[in-house]
Amino acid sequence: MPDETPATLAAPRPGATGPAPAGTPGRPPGTATGRSALFTGVGVILLALNLRPALVAVSPLADTIREDSGMSAAATSLLTTLPLLCFGLLAPVAPRLGRRLGTERSLLLTMVAICAGTVLRLLDSVVALFAGTVVVGAGIAVANVLLPGLIKRDFAGRAGLMTGLYSMSLFGGAALAAGVTVPVQHAAGMTWQATLACWGGLAVVAALVWLPQLRSRTGVPADTVRQAAHPVRGLWRSPLAWQVTAYMGLQSLSYYAATAWVPTLLGDSGVAAGQAGWLLSFSSLLGIAGSFLAPVLVGRRLRSGTLALVGAVLCAAGLVGLLLAPAAGAYAWMALLGLGQGAAISLALLFIVQRSPDTRHTAQLSSMAQCFGYVLAAAGPAVLGAVHDASGSWVAPVVVLLVLLVPQVAAALGAARDRHVAGTG
Repeated sequence: MPDETPATLAAPRPGATGPAPAGTPGRPPGTATGRSALFTGVGVILLALNLRPALVAVSPLADTIREDSGMSAAATSLLTTLPLLCFGLLAPVAPRLGRRLGTERSLLLTMVAICAGTVLRLLDSVVALFAGTVVVGAGIAVANVLLPGLIKRDFAGRAGLMTGLYSMSLFGGAALAAGVTVPVQHAAGMTWQATLACWGGLAVVAALVWLPQLRSRTGVPADTVRQAAHPVRGLWRSPLAWQVTAYMGLQSLSYYAATAWVPTLLGDSGVAAGQAGWLLSFSSLLGIAGSFLAPVLVGRRLRSGTLALVGAVLCAAGLVGLLLAPAAGAYAWMALLGLGQGAAISLALLFIVQRSPDTRHTAQLSSMAQCFGYVLAAAGPAVLGAVHDASGSWVAPVVVLLVLLVPQVAAALGAARDRHVAGTG
């Protein structure tokens, strides 16, 4: 089994006066500073804003797509399930692509893929719709894995802040797509194909802003570059790596299962369909606050395990409220759920950065966590739907989500230990 090393021994804390790693003039290798840090940070935020809208925008248009294309409800649901499978199944490819092309160039190509996928979905063809969805999912899958490694490399001393901004942008992009897709379609009188394609414009902006990173790279010592060319092996035998992976997977499963079915639960309780959709968007807006605050609070020396427990309690309170009085307190329950889910996703990303001693391990741990995490998440909506069909009510599915919070907290407490995963190679 690979050894796990205390994080305090494996790397100096930000601001420490001890000796820096070899090849660094008093700061971690490749750390961005000054104007470089500002431009790179803005680029990361814009890249992250693109990692959900092209997919989330499908949900508000699902009924229109189904009626226009003649697809069944099951086939339409694949438009949201396929990207999650791409996130998981293509995650192992991302570190290899990053090593071969470089992180900056690979991230630029992810925006190109998102643009290409949205353009492909302009074609009046079901095959093109699914093909474009897969291309978009592939681009997002690679960016999902590579961005935590870039944060580890360029913002080692501000990992909490940058992880908060990154995860806040993820939630912000999702909330934006959920809230404005249908109003934009109605206001502009566009087809659903053109409405989906509009989100490719955001990827164009991100690509243009990111383009200077190809020639204005943060200085990284030559020995670090050579070392990064070799993959890390043995993480799959690390208990700490599996705890990080389990937390990523369980919080993802809960998030996507709730996102898929909570509007239906509210609708079955007498909430109008339009209001149920708005409540989901409202929850995402509160998730922005939770996703930003959690890693920033960890950066102020609060324990990440404690925050993970608080996030789970918020989710549990929201779920119990939805079970007991879904319509009467809908705004309160969705606010609690959004805050808890936002904290959970940002802590999952922060664990990947904090439990890795260097960029190589970050990319490999990110790949492992997201591979298993998103494959598990893809099964969540289907499993919850099957439990609802078998039981005939929403009690059993909500209880399942409540029970899953227990292993989620247990995984978080293990992942929160101040140690680093260690592989070989």
